[in-house]
Amino acid sequence: MQFKNPEILYFLFLLVIPILVHLFQLRRFKKEYFTNVRFLKELSIQTRKSSKIKKWLLLATRLLLLTCIIIAFAQPFFKAKDSKNSSNEMYIVLDNSFSMQAKGQKGELLKRAVQELLENTPENENFSLITNSETFWNTDIKSIRTELQNLKYSALPFQLESAMAKIKSRKSAFNKDVVVITDAVGLEPKQLKSIDKDFNTYFIIPKSERENNVSIDSVFIHQTLDDFYEIGLKLSAFGENDKEIPVALYNQNKLIAKTLTKLEAKEKTIFFTIPKNDFHGYASIIDNGLEYDNTLFFSISKPEKNNVISIGQPEKANFLSRIYTNDEFNFNNFAIGSLDYNSIDKQDAIVLNEVDEIPQALQTTLKSFVEKGGNLVLIPSAKASIGNLNMFLRNFANIQFKSLDNKEKLVTKINFSHPLFSGVFENKIDNFQYPKTKSSFGIVGSNPAALYYEDQTSFLTSINNPISSVYIFAAPINLENSNFQQSPLIVPTFYKMALNNQNTGVNAITIGNNNSFLVDVNLSKDAILDVKNETETFIPIQQILNDKVKLTFNDFPDQAGNYGIYNQKELLQNISFNYNRTESDLAQANENVLSEYKIIDSISTVFDTLQTDRTDNQIWKWFIIFALLLLVTEMAIIRFVK
Repeated sequence: MQFKNPEILYFLFLLVIPILVHLFQLRRFKKEYFTNVRFLKELSIQTRKSSKIKKWLLLATRLLLLTCIIIAFAQPFFKAKDSKNSSNEMYIVLDNSFSMQAKGQKGELLKRAVQELLENTPENENFSLITNSETFWNTDIKSIRTELQNLKYSALPFQLESAMAKIKSRKSAFNKDVVVITDAVGLEPKQLKSIDKDFNTYFIIPKSERENNVSIDSVFIHQTLDDFYEIGLKLSAFGENDKEIPVALYNQNKLIAKTLTKLEAKEKTIFFTIPKNDFHGYASIIDNGLEYDNTLFFSISKPEKNNVISIGQPEKANFLSRIYTNDEFNFNNFAIGSLDYNSIDKQDAIVLNEVDEIPQALQTTLKSFVEKGGNLVLIPSAKASIGNLNMFLRNFANIQFKSLDNKEKLVTKINFSHPLFSGVFENKIDNFQYPKTKSSFGIVGSNPAALYYEDQTSFLTSINNPISSVYIFAAPINLENSNFQQSPLIVPTFYKMALNNQNTGVNAITIGNNNSFLVDVNLSKDAILDVKNETETFIPIQQILNDKVKLTFNDFPDQAGNYGIYNQKELLQNISFNYNRTESDLAQANENVLSEYKIIDSISTVFDTLQTDRTDNQIWKWFIIFALLLLVTEMAIIRFVK
């Protein structure tokens, strides 16, 4: 037991006064004589004994009464068991990612967590609130009540290390209490390393009742017909989904197709045939899981012909003219001596086809061409010097050629996950008719190959960036050196290499992926493009590249949907944005990694626990109560004890 005012205890010396009063009686007794004292003598003895007991009872009661009063003024208390953290700062980390749309016993997880915060946070409690998308420093529940009630789901996934970095940035002399409210979807052990060991950290893990969910992951053009597109929608199923799912297709908010499908496997692709016109709409499903991944916005613009040129000897470009046909491409071949450098910027792809020597001026022009979004294909010449080739490649990445090896090699492996072959093969093929080369250069670099030789070296590799790619062959592919031109691989390979990364027919950008987007428009230096729809407008980061503008969206827009790119009031192009599907699998909830941390059931438990553990147990009130009881006891002794 400790005292807030220990100096008051010196008044305990006053206990001597009642003792002296009772020991030294100041009254003198006078003798009275009676004629017959035989009967009075016995009564006198009894009276003296009773009076003596009464005096001792009064003495004890008054001593205890005075002691209780003095101790009460000294304010005794028992120190709290966690008193060292009583001055801690409070931080609440609230996960508002889309996985918190899942429904628990009392409704959506996020809405229920917000309601508990509003109901159970003390009004005089100062704290900081950190969500995926917003931060409120040093506030109280009354000040942010409206913001909490209007809190929206965030397209940003929950990143514990990001929240912890914000908390650590708040330098203070006090320690910190951190309450993390998350469903633990995607929570990994490495994220927990960001938690400071000195923090007093609690986790609240709201749980969904069901893990079933269906999402629309992507859309693509499966087949282009004369008057129609056949588009494919890729669906993913999580948990058990044995019911038929309605799937609908809307163009300009008008229903154009609808069907029912049942997902027998974890993934399924369904197909729709739509008119070969501009499309600016969305596909939607209805399921009992999360809502955010039930809609996929996308746009389809009428495809324009891709401009492709080949630089090299005309006789070596015959196979390219058979691939880049007039119905889809504007293809031309130029010898290096007759090349018009001014036409390079107007191309979508350039094939550098076995050029013996790449001039410095052409190297500089092609570097600028790639930076502005053009694709480049390098087919080396057996007569080319290693120094010239490597000087050219240094413009793009740390990748180099080794000397020519006159050894026959067989191409035996396709990297099906390489972007070049994305969507080309429905199934992985083992018994493919692979090509071979008689001589080849070694390639040194860390870039993943699209095609491998039998010795696991690269036959075709690439340097990829958000708006363009550079494809590099390890060997000449003319008929004298290789049979690659007769291989079934040559058509899909060169066809995909000529397509611009965003010129695939379907426009559906994922928010937060930071991929750049090119718009064909001539702008003055002071002009800017904006992106908008009926509810939201924003200005992306933009860079003027001659007759194009490169847009970078970062984490914009806030809401998925169909948008338009505008130059003032002129609509240049339709564009669509979607949320990342990383939150769709509710089975990713990983509560097991929190075994070393305090897991509690509600926010009210946190505040009750902190209140109990950090509040001193004040017991002076009990001494006041004892003093009152002793006062009543003294009065009873005086009145009833004779």
